[in-house]
Amino acid sequence: MERYLYTVAEVSEILKINRNAVYELINHGLLQGLKLGAMKITKLEVVRFIDTYNGKNLDDLDNIKDLMVVAN
Repeated sequence: MERYLYTVAEVSEILKINRNAVYELINHGLLQGLKLGAMKITKLEVVRFIDTYNGKNLDDLDNIKDLMVVAN
């Protein structure tokens, strides 16, 4: 059966960030969650987030910029 909901811990593993960072993304409105007992994030929302912020520098969530890569 396909999964449609992920826990914060599962999303942190998918995005390779810690759980607190997932909550920060939610608190800044960059990632939408829903409260069903514990916080959950839909699969569709995870995909939307990745598509939307691909190529962006999210180190400072109040100042999101395009990712600048310097070639050697």
